[in-house]
Amino acid sequence: MKRLLISKTIYTNTFTIGLFVLTGLGLVGQFPTVRAQETTPLVNSILDGTVVDSETGEPLAGATLQLEGITHMTKSDTHGQFRFVTGQKFPYTIIVSYIGYITKEVVATGSPLTVALDRNATGLTEVTVTSRRRRELLLNVPIPVSVISGALAADAGAFNVNRLKELVPTVQLYSSNPRNTGLSIRGLGTTFGLTNDGIDPGVGFYVDGVYYARTAATTLDFIDVEQIEVLRGPQGTLFGKNTVAGAFNVTTRKPTFTPEGQVELSYGNYGFIQAKASVSGPLSRHLAARLSFSGTQRDGLLYNVATQKRVNDLNNLGLRGQLLYAPSDRVHVLLAGDLTRQRPDGYAQVFAGVAPTLRPAYRQFEQIIADLNYQLPSRNPFDRLIDHDTPWQSGQDLGGASANVDIKLGTGTLTSTTAWRFWNWDPSNDRDFTGLQGLALSQAPSRHDQWSQEVRWAGDFSPRVSAVFGLFAFGQSLNANPAHTEEAGRDQWRFSQNSESPLWQTPGLFEGFGIKTYPSLRTFSGALFGQLDWAITDRLRVLPGLRVNYDDKSVDFRREPYGGLETDNPELIALKNSLYSAQAFTADIDDTNLSGQLTVAFKPSERINTFATFSTGFKPVGLNLGGLPNSNGQPLLELAVIKPERVLHYEVGIKAQPTRTSSISLTVYNTDVHDYQAQVQAADLSVNRGYLANAEQVRVRGVEFDGNIRLGNFLSLYGSLAYTDGKYVSFTNAPPPLEETGGPTFKDISGGLLPGISEWAASFGGEAVTPSTTFLGQTGEFAIAVDGFYRSSFSSSPSASKYLVVDGYTLLNARVGFRAPQGVSIYLWARNLFDKDYFEQLLPGAGNAGHYAGVLGDQRTYGVTLRYAF
Repeated sequence: MKRLLISKTIYTNTFTIGLFVLTGLGLVGQFPTVRAQETTPLVNSILDGTVVDSETGEPLAGATLQLEGITHMTKSDTHGQFRFVTGQKFPYTIIVSYIGYITKEVVATGSPLTVALDRNATGLTEVTVTSRRRRELLLNVPIPVSVISGALAADAGAFNVNRLKELVPTVQLYSSNPRNTGLSIRGLGTTFGLTNDGIDPGVGFYVDGVYYARTAATTLDFIDVEQIEVLRGPQGTLFGKNTVAGAFNVTTRKPTFTPEGQVELSYGNYGFIQAKASVSGPLSRHLAARLSFSGTQRDGLLYNVATQKRVNDLNNLGLRGQLLYAPSDRVHVLLAGDLTRQRPDGYAQVFAGVAPTLRPAYRQFEQIIADLNYQLPSRNPFDRLIDHDTPWQSGQDLGGASANVDIKLGTGTLTSTTAWRFWNWDPSNDRDFTGLQGLALSQAPSRHDQWSQEVRWAGDFSPRVSAVFGLFAFGQSLNANPAHTEEAGRDQWRFSQNSESPLWQTPGLFEGFGIKTYPSLRTFSGALFGQLDWAITDRLRVLPGLRVNYDDKSVDFRREPYGGLETDNPELIALKNSLYSAQAFTADIDDTNLSGQLTVAFKPSERINTFATFSTGFKPVGLNLGGLPNSNGQPLLELAVIKPERVLHYEVGIKAQPTRTSSISLTVYNTDVHDYQAQVQAADLSVNRGYLANAEQVRVRGVEFDGNIRLGNFLSLYGSLAYTDGKYVSFTNAPPPLEETGGPTFKDISGGLLPGISEWAASFGGEAVTPSTTFLGQTGEFAIAVDGFYRSSFSSSPSASKYLVVDGYTLLNARVGFRAPQGVSIYLWARNLFDKDYFEQLLPGAGNAGHYAGVLGDQRTYGVTLRYAF
């Protein structure tokens, strides 16, 4: 009954906030249409026009029109009409896009202008991107980029990055809870396993130009997203923060001077409820606003037989507000604020299996639980049963504010992005993964604050030379809030027992014995970056880029034991110290790095673009923030500071449009990383979350293919295939795999597999739509779509273990319904249509007793979505 009351309360709150936003829809819908561009200063041309369907001649309301090369854009009104008041002179190029239609480039030589768009079933990629800080056709961008429209992400149920990875096979995301989330591209990025806060992510995550430093942000629901661009390979000459593996460039929908709004409600099995709403419109002649809301709730997918309640539910709320001030065509000021709150009862992991170790027979997991008279609730992880005695909790609040100022300066645009963000993390975990009290508490509550400032200019120096260059400054602080806690329970003596001395059985020796840890991290990063684009001829371009980066990091780490049996017996004290001991160290280090890239792009024809890139990159120096392993009772202080990663990267690629209705791209790459920052799990319980170490060299190489084709006006197909080969070239001082616990402390795993990388991964799908028809009194189309995702097996351990291998799997998702650009849309959907049982991650229990747990993928889910747009 209590769970039902809580669910009802959450649903009521979600519905109330959604109703508030819907009320705003009605109010904004009454506002008059106001065009902020209608100003007299600096006007060289006024372009009026209409966007229509090429077949029917009907006006298309809400079509997006963008001036090529700059960020200025507008939308058509309810009559399909638009107006550009601009400082540019005729002729100039307009890029026109609309959901369900082929994006079109039109050269405007005068006013008025009629743009007729051809129908096209929605595909995987949109045509225009902003990855190089200007709007341009994807074909012309000499970077491997995957682009997911917000509409496709919404239709496919990809409301966060974990689901989005099914559409981009080169993306890997692993999450045992939001803090312990790893985001990688091509197998590189965040360290695999439990998170160590002392290193930087290798994949940049940006929302509207703002860098998010904590990968926990990738577990949040997307709010009113326009487009997601996934850039592959080292990035640092175009973006504020240097990254060794790539970047996510997320763009949200901006305020409009034409009133518009949308509300969406979804219902599904397991009590799934999701509400989304957004409203936008003018507040005055030069001021527009947008308010967006998202709420998601779902019952738990695991059952705890000890507490008789479901766990691993969803309980997310998010709100985003924006104000756009556009006093002229040359100045745009965007203020934004957002707040997201998550309160799931999760992320619990299930018992998945046991690996025999090299420890004596009495230290094997099966003997331990037999001696404690314990039975697991199930040995089949896909029974989805647990009996954990410590509550699972993953509460987090994340939000911030930002100001983006775009000013047309000369032949380009000067952009300033100022931002502050925070992250509050309040977890509770059961790290022994059983109903035994091995670990009674495992908690790392934290508070993170960051600020960033980026100033850049993007534009043309001449008809043949364009550039992006800028300054970036970033600072952050991360502190325990108030302390991180690891506490042993009544059964820990049996897990930690390393001799047959009867002293281990001393009553109360370890019960309530734990450590309070007080880590504190301060970092500052500053950079100068720039990239030129020199068109030597109409077909040959050279793009050099350079980045100078300075990093300053300091850590203050203190760990204090508490509790347990109070005793003066030196033998008992030694046993306690073998489990937990005091540790303290400080480190302060700065570092300067120079990196860059050189790309040569050649277009043999208008439909083919080829490129070759050589680039260098780095991940800044790291500081161990989870404690240091002990050797002979003393911490290994030499591991406090971790060397920066150094990257050498090569790639060649081709993008082509063989026909007007098809596109393909092929990329071949090789990345060598020296002093690779690895996260390793040790048998030492005092570093339960793992510690950092440098592998001398790793190498990742692969081939990527993407293709789209439209057959007629009513069928589109897409496919993406990635082959990835990731290995440790040299890692001579690695921890042993789980099954070799109890043997040598370190092992040479050179030549072994990098964790988290599937050799083969693929996304595929298609959509069929009917001709334009009338349903529910409105014009739209019926559609049926199928999306699939495949990945081969992969290692789920930093040192490859034959027990911690996740088998390959294939998932199939489907949806069918009616879609209308304006008015009501409705469709039925199903995810994991064939109810495939699969693991997303495997990880050893604390202390490496031999047992390991699994993060389960969701079973089959299905439901219905209703959407209304105006």
